[in-house]
Amino acid sequence: MNADTLESAIAAFVATLRVTIRTEFTSIWLPVQIVAIVLAGLAAVAIGTLLRRRFDLMSATESWPAYLRLAIRALIENFGVLAFIVLVSAVRSAIEAGAAHPRTYLLHVAVNLATAWVIIAIFASLIRNPFVNRVVAVTAWTIAALSILNLLDLTIGALDARGIMLGGLRVTPLLLLKTAALLLVALWAGTTFSNFVVRRIQDAPELTPSIQTLIATLVRITVMTVAIVIVLSMVGIDLSAFAWFTGAIGVGIGFGLQKIVSNLVSGIILLADKSVKPGDIVSVGDHFGWVTNMGARYTSIDTRDGREILIPNEDFVTQRVVNWSYSNDLVRVDVKFSATYGSDPRKTQGAAIAAALAVPQVLKLPAPLCHVSAFGTVAVEYVLWFWIRNPNGDPLTVRSAVLLSLWDALDREGLSLPKPGPTRVILDQAS
Repeated sequence: MNADTLESAIAAFVATLRVTIRTEFTSIWLPVQIVAIVLAGLAAVAIGTLLRRRFDLMSATESWPAYLRLAIRALIENFGVLAFIVLVSAVRSAIEAGAAHPRTYLLHVAVNLATAWVIIAIFASLIRNPFVNRVVAVTAWTIAALSILNLLDLTIGALDARGIMLGGLRVTPLLLLKTAALLLVALWAGTTFSNFVVRRIQDAPELTPSIQTLIATLVRITVMTVAIVIVLSMVGIDLSAFAWFTGAIGVGIGFGLQKIVSNLVSGIILLADKSVKPGDIVSVGDHFGWVTNMGARYTSIDTRDGREILIPNEDFVTQRVVNWSYSNDLVRVDVKFSATYGSDPRKTQGAAIAAALAVPQVLKLPAPLCHVSAFGTVAVEYVLWFWIRNPNGDPLTVRSAVLLSLWDALDREGLSLPKPGPTRVILDQAS
């Protein structure tokens, strides 16, 4: 549509609107319809409030399927609008049946607008995202209202009349609105579908956590890419028109986005080779903790002290990483302690091993070991080795239990400890 055609259409619409307004305002039926709509609206509000108080349909539908329950709740929230539709329709029927040459155009428009709102509200309620729900509902009702008022074609023509050329693509307000609306719906649908697939993948016990995360990441990327391509094709955008844009992206990656791409590729490599996976205990630089989540850009490390550290995936590829649970879930805990020279060393070793075995988390196989590590100036120094399974069980908690058990065992055997000194725990991977 060119500018002349648009101006002619607007002029014709304005002329028609003037005739309609002149006809309606000179007729008694306009105030009658307005009063009927206002009274019906007030009565509908009262009826809707009364019905919601008298009938608790939300509690009655708790056991229903999720989507059906959402639709019923949307219907309950629009009880007042339904009452408005019934009342206005009854008034319109009464006027048409009892008056000669009645004019009920305004009542007809009010009923259609209210009906469109209820239908759209019910379908939009199936969208659980509040922002997408509101945008879809308002957009759909605006389009329905324009269609009911016979303004949709004129509005489309006005939005498509002006545009700019970007390469071989003509960009108009209509194209932008259509693309934005379709992208919003497509991305919501893609997210919902990918979440459904990811939940099914996570329920597959035969897949390791790293493979599950890798497949889930690839599914999300693929679904979103397909959704965007479909939307661009639906609105008639030739993807070759974005050649200049993809070239600009390539330059941007070369200058400023290389770290993001590096982290993305590193994340895919980590998920593919399974060198680091959710649940592992790792040390990266000065950071030590449990891997809780692996994303496209970073890996989350839980330090168990209230902090969660986000480490870029690139660091796991370029830096030295200690994975305490790479090949198995056995972790060795070393506890150093001392006993006086008056205590029998062999008896002290036996008491230490028995103390470790008395703690439920300590494994019988591999068996605990106790060695004399040095002859100190005032005491004999020992090191007690024991193994635990499932490093997520917190080695420090087990260490504390072993130390208390060791204290009791040495006391029972009559073995004495020197003045307490600092002890420390050394974690090592079981061979």
